[in-house]
Order: sequence, then C-alpha cells, then structure tokens
Amino acid sequence: MASKTAAAAVDFARIYSKLGLGKETVASLQAFRKRHADAQRIHAQLSSQPTTVDVAHYRNILKNKSIVDEAEKILKDFKPVTYDVGAHVKAIEVFEAKAVENARVTEKKIDEELKDLQATLANIEEVRPFDELTVDDVGSAHPHITKAVETMVKKGKWTVPGYNEKFGNLSLM
Repeated sequence: MASKTAAAAVDFARIYSKLGLGKETVASLQAFRKRHADAQRIHAQLSSQPTTVDVAHYRNILKNKSIVDEAEKILKDFKPVTYDVGAHVKAIEVFEAKAVENARVTEKKIDEELKDLQATLANIEEVRPFDELTVDDVGSAHPHITKAVETMVKKGKWTVPGYNEKFGNLSLM
C-alpha cells in the first residue's frame, strides 16, 4: 500500500521538466505509466469477482444432475495455463535499457550545457567595463574588425559604409 501512495504523490510533470527529458523519453514513460494503470485497473476488477463456483446450488436448481457432475469434474480437472513471460520481460529490459541510454545522453548534454554556462558566467564576472576597453582589446577579441580597418586604410577609405545614412553627416563643412 505504501508504494501506491508514494506513486500517487509523485509529480511526474515536474520531474520531466526538472530533468529536461527528451520528448521521446517522456512519451515512452507516459505510455508505460498508462499501461501500468490499465493493468492495475483490470486486476482490481478481476480480483473483486468471486472465484468459486457453488456446485451444490446448481445441483438443487437443475434437474439434469449429469451436467452438474460433468461441470464439477471439469472444474476439478482445470489447471490454469502458464505463459512464458520471458518475451515480455525481454521487452521490458529493452525498454529499460533504452530509457537508461536516453537518460545518460540527456545527462551528458546537461553536463555540457552546465559547463558552458559556468564558463559564460565566469567570463561575465571577469569582464571589464566598456569605458575601460581599448582599441587593442577590441581588436584582439574580434580580429576581423582589425583586418577590415587595415583593408579600408590601405584602400584610402576613411569613412564607414552606411554610417552617414544611419547617423547623418555631422561635418560642418
């Protein structure tokens, strides 16, 4: 009984979002939970039904006692069929292996993202204010800007294309 109350207390939507599980993994888990709930419901229905047959009751009601004797003999000789559940167990093991593999892949992705975010955070904390930057700092951070400026100087271009259109001509002459 404790396992039923524990399962009912679990907020699976929150778990899915917190763990960052992929859509495929979440869909597989939800399908598994639905099959489990259906199996529990069917089991509860069947276990609530009576399993004994009152042969004496039928002996009193029916006139043909040979039918009742035959039915009683069949009931006594009845042996439930046993099923090989090995195939189902293998399917569950394959599902479990796939889920574990997806969880490991998700864990690796999350670890990589966390490392990137930690590096970004460290970079943000170490950055200097904008007014303390020099031209050399900008050039070393973005070498393509330095190359573009050098090319413009070699060609004798002293204005940035599109600058006047965006900010207007501020020259007094």
